[in-house]
Amino acid sequence: MQQVKGAVLKTRMAFVRDVAGEQGVQSVLGSLSPEDQQALKAILTVKWYPFDLGKRLDAAIVHVVGKGDRRFFERLGEASAAKNLSSVHESFLAPGKPHTFLGRAGVIYGLYYETGHRTYERVGDREALLTTHDAETFSSADCATVVGWYRKAMEMCGARGVVVDEEQCRARGHDVCRYRVRWEAP
Repeated sequence: MQQVKGAVLKTRMAFVRDVAGEQGVQSVLGSLSPEDQQALKAILTVKWYPFDLGKRLDAAIVHVVGKGDRRFFERLGEASAAKNLSSVHESFLAPGKPHTFLGRAGVIYGLYYETGHRTYERVGDREALLTTHDAETFSSADCATVVGWYRKAMEMCGARGVVVDEEQCRARGHDVCRYRVRWEAP
């Protein structure tokens, strides 16, 4: 069974708190089952949690706080990148070297997900493909956070005009999740 690190869940809850306050957090938790509420009370960042718990949390967040707008998760991804890449994972940044940073996508993926892997392919001077393979579970909300996360991370590396397009998604019936990343010169 696919699992995610508690850091993923903790970041989502922190984002809800930032945009909707403690009342928003309580509303999201209140929309979940008692079992899920219990599991989310004391999230440990280094512990593995079932991906399905995260998927249910995502659904609750988009329903309660995002008012049904799935693009809300791109904002969540951006906030996650800003927080994690300015603290515990700052060493992954490569200021002025976007391709160097993207080349670390596989290692970064392994920090957050237990199964599957992500590959990097340089397509041009200012373009690359990131592809997620063999993840046991997936969701369109999680993919949206990846889009926002990489957009913000690339900006933190100095890239401007960053565009991240999800060209393929397992949640839409494809075999992989593939993201095309393009940017202007740093």
